[in-house]
Amino acid sequence: MKKKAKMGTNIIVYFLCAFTLILHSSLHYEVAAGDVVAETRRQELEIIIGGGGYGPAPAPEYCPPPPPPPEPICPTPPPPEPICPPPPSPPPPPPPPPPPPPPPPPPPPPPPPLQRPPIPPSPIGPFASERIQLAFKVIQRFKKRITYDPQRITKTWMGPDVCNKYKGFVCDVRPDIKKKAVAGVDFNGYRFNGPDFSLSDFLEKLEDLAIFHANSNNFTKSIPKMTSKLKFLYELDVSNNKLFGGFPMEVVNIKNLTFLDLRFNSFSGPVPAEIFYLDLDVLFLNNNKFSQNLPENIGSTGALYVTFANNEFTGPIPSSIGRAKYLLEVLFLNNFFTGCLPYEIGFLSNSTVFDVGNNRLTGPIPHSFGCLSGMQFLNLAMNQFYGPVPEIVCQLPKIVNLSLSYNYFTQVGPECRKLIKRKVLDVRMNCILDLPNQRSQEECGKFFSESKKCPNERSLTLVPCARNRYTLNLTETFDKKLTAPAPSPRTYDALKKHF
Repeated sequence: MKKKAKMGTNIIVYFLCAFTLILHSSLHYEVAAGDVVAETRRQELEIIIGGGGYGPAPAPEYCPPPPPPPEPICPTPPPPEPICPPPPSPPPPPPPPPPPPPPPPPPPPPPPPLQRPPIPPSPIGPFASERIQLAFKVIQRFKKRITYDPQRITKTWMGPDVCNKYKGFVCDVRPDIKKKAVAGVDFNGYRFNGPDFSLSDFLEKLEDLAIFHANSNNFTKSIPKMTSKLKFLYELDVSNNKLFGGFPMEVVNIKNLTFLDLRFNSFSGPVPAEIFYLDLDVLFLNNNKFSQNLPENIGSTGALYVTFANNEFTGPIPSSIGRAKYLLEVLFLNNFFTGCLPYEIGFLSNSTVFDVGNNRLTGPIPHSFGCLSGMQFLNLAMNQFYGPVPEIVCQLPKIVNLSLSYNYFTQVGPECRKLIKRKVLDVRMNCILDLPNQRSQEECGKFFSESKKCPNERSLTLVPCARNRYTLNLTETFDKKLTAPAPSPRTYDALKKHF
């Protein structure tokens, strides 16, 4: 029984020892296997991070094998030998330098420029304005009518640049619409001609005109209708052409007209009263065929310069002329005026030229002429004036030419004789007995044998201005005045053709 008990005890001790041995072997294997795995992983890590420069890891130190199994009766097993730890791993390689910061992103591209809508083609094409385009059409139509162009002016009328290339045309900005337009025509001296060569379909079609000068050409007929619609027209010169017919009434309705020159044409008939209501500065009607009496409202004119010369006017010079307060120069010469001079002429104190030469006027010189303080050129020659020459007329302070020749004056006083000596006064071919170059006694006698009388005789001795305006001793005054020649009158230039 004891033997069986001892035997059972031995079996239990055996199993305990065996279990201890197996457990010890298993632990040793797992540690060894762990070393291999760790070594393999370390090498892989070195390859990944580029640490291949390191040598292989050193072999682990030798560990003695476990002791032999204990005797069957084993004392309590000693604690297991400490397992050698694996050698420390080499230090990891230094981390790679941080990559450089990425460059800043490029600025966003600028937005594309705004695409303006395409400009539609201008309806006026290459012209400076639609007003120029309209004038261009008128000019080109007129050009086709010109068959005589001695100065080859129309050769420049090509292309759209009317303002800079076309001779005879001037452009400016029309004030009401602020657009460039053909504002002026200057054909002076061009001598244009052609079949049926009138101003129609040209002058009145240039709607923006302010100035139209076309003297010395060959235009025929008259001023075209609708010219009065040219609201900016203020200068109209058609002198020295071949215009004819009655007075061109179309001009009477040109409200802004300040300059009207109809000289050297063949207009005929009476001059309308309406022309003297226009606000004109210049009215040149000389060298036509105008006839009949001048209108009674001639004094309503605001003109500075007026020429009626070289026509066929008849009747007296209207007394209303004394109310033409702006009148500087007036020419009545070479007509058929009759009657006596009105004393109202003496009110023209600003006038510098008064010429009634070569008419059929008669009577004494009105004493009111002594009030013509601004008068420089006074021509009464070649009429039928008579009587003594008033001394007051010979005392005019600015007179430089006083022509009384070819009349029937009978006497001159001392002041007038001073002017004769200075060759300011011409009294040739009169009836002054003690002066040379006079008419014969027979001729003078025949003239005075007929009764002479003026309807306004009482007014002929009136002097509307103050008599004390002039000093009695005028010799010094005249000497001073004669040192500076008087300016040439403008109206006398109007008696000449300009080519």
